[in-house]
Order: sequence, then C-alpha cells, then structure tokens
Amino acid sequence: MIRTVNLRKLYTTEEVETTALNNVNMEVKEGEFVAIMGPSGCGKSTLLNVLGMLDNPSAGEYHFLDREVSKYRERDRANLRKENIGFVFQSFNLIDELTVAENIELPLLYLGRSSTQRKLRVHEIMEQMNIVPRKNHFPQQLSGGQQQRVAVARAVVAKPKLILADEPTGNLDSSHGEEVMKMLTDLHEAGTTIVMVTHSPDYADNAQRVVHLFDGRVVTENLKGAPQA
Repeated sequence: MIRTVNLRKLYTTEEVETTALNNVNMEVKEGEFVAIMGPSGCGKSTLLNVLGMLDNPSAGEYHFLDREVSKYRERDRANLRKENIGFVFQSFNLIDELTVAENIELPLLYLGRSSTQRKLRVHEIMEQMNIVPRKNHFPQQLSGGQQQRVAVARAVVAKPKLILADEPTGNLDSSHGEEVMKMLTDLHEAGTTIVMVTHSPDYADNAQRVVHLFDGRVVTENLKGAPQA
C-alpha cells in the first residue's frame, strides 16, 4: 500500500535549512498495523503528513496504492486522500460549531454522498462507537475521551483503506487511552491498515511492527515479539 524511496523533507528559511526527513525508505503492506516511534523532533509527524498527502516531500518517491504521488498537485492529492485515508490527531481537530453527528458527517459531505446515505452511515458508526446519546452535543460539551471517540468515528465513517493516527492518546488519561487503542485494534482486525505515531512503548505493542526514527532517518524496524534489526 505504501512505499517510500529515499524520501526527504527540507524546511528552509532565510537563515537555516532543516532536514526533517532524511532518505526514509519504508513499506507498509495492506492490512498492517505499524507504529512509528522516536524522540520529539525526529520527523514522526512530518512523515505522517507526507504519507497522508497533507504535504509533499522535497525529494524521493512516495508510492501509494501503486501510484507515485510525490509530485501530485494539491487537487489530485486531496482527491486521493479523501477517498482512501482517515486521520486521527492528538488535538482531536473537531469543529466546535458542529455537533457530534455533523463532525462525523463531514468526510461523507466531501465525497458527495446523498443525505440518506450520510444519515444512515453516521448513525451506524455512532452506534459502533457507542456515542449515539451524544449526537447533538458540541465538542466542548464532551470529555477528552469522548472527543477522541468522535474523531475516530469521523476518521472511519467513509471506510478508508488507511488510518493515520498522530499521537491519538497524547491528550488522554490512561483509561481513555486504552479505549482509543482498543478502537484502533478493532479497526485493524477488521482489515483497516493503520500507521500510528506514538511515544508509548505500551501502545506501540499493539502494532505488528515498530519503525524507529532518529534525526529524520529510519534507524531500526522490528516485528512484534522479534529482536530488533
């Protein structure tokens, strides 16, 4: 599903050039659950943004679903992204002026689904996530755990092939963090491909494979239960 070849990302100002990704080579197969770990500032979120086509690499290749997309225009990236990728962010990124149901409905609106299709699918996913009683609440009326549950529902409502999760438990206490990890694990077991950035070795243990970054490079990869390579 995902393959990068010598992927680089540079950020340049008038005074300094920063290398966020430095010749990253990695693959993610369809149906895998991969965790990305490393110290703060090592390029984890940058890599996730490139994989999610929120940003273009400065050099190298990015193959997604057998398409080389590194030079795609924003419109083409957006079309491919909205049809195939769901995002879960540490800060939830819900829209305060929209209700729970309206936040979840957004990806279906972008895809041009009919009103009937949207209503049925939103109700289905709210039932799956046990948030139907909160459907008319606004984000500020929810706890952090409830907000992240809504964010996960929004990420999966369009049945994407890939979920990208950037520190999805970072703003949650341990019990709500475990709850979110259970949701992601269930999605993976149902066949969704997941790439998750995390600082937690315990949460990374839910993944099948862990990729370690340092200074923008992949330094180790290890399968769950296998020695590091």
